[in-house]
Amino acid sequence: MDAPEPVPEITLPLSKIIKGDNPRRYFDRAKHEELVASIRRRGVLQPILLRPKDGFFAIVAGERRYRASLEVYGPEGEIPVVIREMTDQEALEAAIAENHDRDNASETEQADAAVRVLAACQGDRAEAAKRLGWSRTMFDRRLALAELSEPVKTALDERRIKVGHAELLAAVPKDKQDKALETILTAQLDVAKTQELLKRVTQDLASACFDKSECTRCPYNSATQRALFETHVEDGYCTNAGCFQIKTEAAEVIRFEKEAQAEAAARAALATSADDEGADTADTELDTAPPAASQDGEGGGEPPSVQSEANPSSAPAPVSPAKASQSAPKPGVTAKSLAARTKELREATWRTALARALAGNVDHARTTILVAAMSGSLSQIKAETLTSRASLLVGDNFRDLDYANRIAEIQVLPDARSANILSVIGAAYAKDVLNFSHVADLARVFGVDLRDSWQVDQAFLERYTKDELSFIAQECGLVAHIGAKSFARLLASKKTELITGMLNRIGFDWAGRLPGAMTLDSTYGPPPDPTPVPDEAPARVAELVA
Repeated sequence: MDAPEPVPEITLPLSKIIKGDNPRRYFDRAKHEELVASIRRRGVLQPILLRPKDGFFAIVAGERRYRASLEVYGPEGEIPVVIREMTDQEALEAAIAENHDRDNASETEQADAAVRVLAACQGDRAEAAKRLGWSRTMFDRRLALAELSEPVKTALDERRIKVGHAELLAAVPKDKQDKALETILTAQLDVAKTQELLKRVTQDLASACFDKSECTRCPYNSATQRALFETHVEDGYCTNAGCFQIKTEAAEVIRFEKEAQAEAAARAALATSADDEGADTADTELDTAPPAASQDGEGGGEPPSVQSEANPSSAPAPVSPAKASQSAPKPGVTAKSLAARTKELREATWRTALARALAGNVDHARTTILVAAMSGSLSQIKAETLTSRASLLVGDNFRDLDYANRIAEIQVLPDARSANILSVIGAAYAKDVLNFSHVADLARVFGVDLRDSWQVDQAFLERYTKDELSFIAQECGLVAHIGAKSFARLLASKKTELITGMLNRIGFDWAGRLPGAMTLDSTYGPPPDPTPVPDEAPARVAELVA
C-alpha cells in the first residue's frame, strides 16, 4: 500500500486547536516541565497532527507539545501543524500508534484503547488486535486490565504501583479494588506480598459446596487469570468472594429446604404409621394358624395368599382378609391420589430444581424475568429476597446510595456480575411466584429434570400407607424386579421393614425413577435410556424437512 502524500506544513493559532480523542490518560509532570523548557529554547521542532472538527482542529497526535506550547506562548501563539482529513476510527488508531511509538503509553491507556477499538470491530478480538498491531495475548491482557477501577488505573499511571500489582487487582471485583489498593500503598506491599495477601482472602474452589461448572469460564477463577497475566494467584481459587458467598448460600438454602422437607415428611409419616401399625397388629391377631408348607416341603416360605395363586390344588389354611389385601394395592390408589398427598413436597422440590436451573443459565433466567414482567407476576418476588443481598450482588455501599447513584452503580456492572444478578432474580422468581403452574410451565420449556436433584428416599416413602407403597413399587418396577411372590412376602412385614426392603433391594437402583406422585403430570418417569437409538435421528430430520 502506498504511503499517504505529505501534507504541507503550516502554522495555526493555539486558540483554533482543541483536544482530540487521545487515549493518553496521564501526563508526567517532570517530563512536561522538560518539554516546556525545550520549547522555550528551540520552539516546536515537529508539527502536531490535526483533523478538522466542528469548525476547529482536533489533535490526533501531539497533545504533550500542545500543552507545553500553550504554557509557553498562550492561546494566541502559533505552532506548526499538519492537517489531515480522518475518520474517528482512523484518528483513534493513529493516536494509539503515536503514543506507543513516541513515549510508550501506560498499560491502562492501552487497556482503554483496546476497549474502544474492540467496540469499533464489533467485538472481534482478532481484528482489534490486528488493527492495533498487537499480539492476541497482549490484546487479551490489556483488555483484562480495563476492569481496573479508576483509582487503581491512576496509581499505575503514576507508577505508585507496578504492573504486577495491577494484574493481581484486575482479578478482584471492581468494588473491592480501591480498598485493596489502599492496603498496598499504606503497607508498601511489593508484588509478592500482595500476591500472598490476595491468596489469603480468596476462596478455595475445592471446598465449594455448589456446582462449579460455570466457574471454569469465570474471569475471577485463578486458572483464567493465569492464562492472562504473568502475576496471578495459583490455580484453584476464586477471587470474587461475594459471588462465592452467594453461590454457597444458594447451595445451603437448597440443603436446608431438603432437610425441612424430610422433617415434614417424617411428621406426616407419623400420622399414617400409627394406622399401619394398628393394621399390622390386627393381622397378627387374625393370622394365628402356623405358616403353610411350601410346595417343596419347606415351611414358612410364602404368604398363604401367594401360595394359593401359585398352586391352587394345594389348599392352604384360610387366609385373613387383612393379610390377603396386602398383596396388591387397593383399587382406589392412583398416581393422582398419591400426588394429592404429596402436593407440598412436589411443588417445593420442583421450585428448588427450577431455581437451581435458572441460577446456572442466565439466558433462561432472562427469559423468565421478561415473561414474568409482561405477565404482571414479577412483583411476587419477595423484596427482602433481593434487597437483603444487594451488598453481595452489587456492592457494599449499594443500600446506602440514593436512587440516582444506584442507577449509576448498576450501569457500570461488569457483564459477568450482571449475568449473576439476573440468575439470582430468576431463581428468586421460581421460589416466590404464587402460581405453581408458572413454575411447571417454565420447568417444561427449559427441560428441567427433577431426576438431577431428587430421588426416592426413606422420608418420601414414610408418608404413604402400605397400599400406596405397593402402588409405587409396581409403578417404579420394583415388583417386576423381585417378582410378585417375593414382594408379597416383603409386603407382609411391618411398614418400617417394608420401606427398608424397598430401598435396599440388591440390583435395583432408585436413581432416575420418578414416581407419578412427583412428576408434573402424574405420569411415571423411568430412568433415561443410556443407549442411543441408532439411525433414527437422520430419518427423523429427513422427515421434518421433507
